Amino acid sequence: MSSLYSKLIAVIEQKITPLAGAVGQQKYVTSIRDGFILALPFMIVGSFMLVFIFPPFSPDTTWGFARAWLQFSLDHRANLMLPYYFSMGIMTIFISVGVAASLARHHELDPLTSGMLSLMGFLLIAAPLKDGQISTAYFSGQGIFTALLVAIYTTELYAFLRRNNITIRLPPEVPTGVARSFEILIPVLAVVLTLHPLNLVIEAQFGMIIPEAIMSLVKPLVAASDTLPAILLSVLVCQILWFAGIHGALIVTGIMNPFWMANLSVNQAAIAAGTAIPHIYVQGFWDHYLLIGGVGSTLPLALLLIRSKAVHLRTIGRMGIVPGMFNINEPILFGAPIIMNPLFFLPFVLVPMVNATLAYLALDFGLVARVVSMTPWTTPAPIGASWAANWAFSPVIMCLICMVTATAMYFPFFKAYEKQLLAQDAAENQPSGATGQSETA
Repeated sequence: MSSLYSKLIAVIEQKITPLAGAVGQQKYVTSIRDGFILALPFMIVGSFMLVFIFPPFSPDTTWGFARAWLQFSLDHRANLMLPYYFSMGIMTIFISVGVAASLARHHELDPLTSGMLSLMGFLLIAAPLKDGQISTAYFSGQGIFTALLVAIYTTELYAFLRRNNITIRLPPEVPTGVARSFEILIPVLAVVLTLHPLNLVIEAQFGMIIPEAIMSLVKPLVAASDTLPAILLSVLVCQILWFAGIHGALIVTGIMNPFWMANLSVNQAAIAAGTAIPHIYVQGFWDHYLLIGGVGSTLPLALLLIRSKAVHLRTIGRMGIVPGMFNINEPILFGAPIIMNPLFFLPFVLVPMVNATLAYLALDFGLVARVVSMTPWTTPAPIGASWAANWAFSPVIMCLICMVTATAMYFPFFKAYEKQLLAQDAAENQPSGATGQSETA
C-alpha cells in the first residue's frame, strides 16, 4: 500500500502538479475566472430577484401569506423583473468587460479602456439591429462564449497594436486625457473593421451571426458538461490537485464557469416560462452538494474531530467547525492534516464523487428540485441548496443525506488516524526510565 501511495504521489508531483500549475497560471484561465468573479455580485442579486418573483408555493395554496405573495408577484411582475433583466439578463456584458479588464492587466494595459473595447466588440456582433430594435437574445447565457472570445480578441488586438506602436501619438503639450482618447482611436477602428465585416460575411454565407455560429459549435460541449461523467471528472481533478496542495477548485471553476452560467441561464428562463428545468450541473450543485464544509465535504469530518480522543484532532475540529459551516476548511485541510496524508486520500477523493453521484441521480429522477439561482459559495449547504432551488425543501434532505454519507465514509479513516495519533502520544509521554527498564528486561 505504501509503495502504491508513493508511486501515486510521485505521479502527482512530477506530472500533474506542473501541468495544473501551468493551467492555473495561464492568463486566459485566470482572466476568465476573475471576469466571472467581477460579474458575480450582479448575477447573485439578479438570481435572488428571480426567486422572489417566483415564490415556492403552489398556485392553489390556501395559506394566506403564500396567496398574498403569489398575487403580489403576478400584479407587479413586469416591474419586478426589471432588476433581473438588467443583471442576470445581461450577464454577458458584465463578463465581457470583466474578462477584458482582467486580461488587460496581464498586458499592462488600461483595464477600463480594454473593457470598453470588449463591450463595443461584443455589442457589434451580438446585438443585431432589426426593425429599429436591438436584439438582446445573446445578452444572457446564450452569449457567454461569444463574450469570452470577444474579450480575449479585442484585448489581444489592443495589446498587439500597443506593443508595435501602431497608435496616434500627440505632442507632450496635449493634455493626458485628450492624448489617451486619441491613442485608442486605432484599436477602436481595428475592432470595428475586423469584427463587423466578419459578422456580415458569416451571416451572408451561413445565415447566422457569430454568436449563433459559436453556440452551434459549443453546443455538444455544453450538453456534455451536464452529464455525470463530466461532474465526476471535474470533481476528481479538483480533489487530486487539492490533495497535492494545489487550489484545484480555482482551476476547475475557472474552466467550468462558462458552462455553469450557460446552463443556469437556461434554467432561469425555464422557471420564468413555467416549463421543466433542464440542467443539473450548475454552480449551486457544485457548491452545496459536493463542497459541504469546503472541498472534500469536510464538515462531517469536522464534527467527528471535535469528539476525538486525540487532543490534536479535537483542537483542529474546534478550530474548523465554524469556518466549515461557511464552506471554508483550510484549518481542517492543513491542520489535521488531510493534504498529503495517505490515510485520508481515499475518502477525500471519493466522498464528493459519491455525493455527486447520489445528488445527480436524485435530481435526474426528479426527487430533488434543480438549481435555478446563484448563491454565495459561503452559504451553509442546506440553506444554500434550498435557496438555489427556489427555497424547495428537497435539497435540504439531499444535503443531509450527503452529510450522512460523508460521515460514514470518513469515520473508519478518522478512527484509524486517531488511533495512530494516540499511539504516538502514548509513546511520547512514556517516561524514559520505563522505556529503559523495558529494554533491559
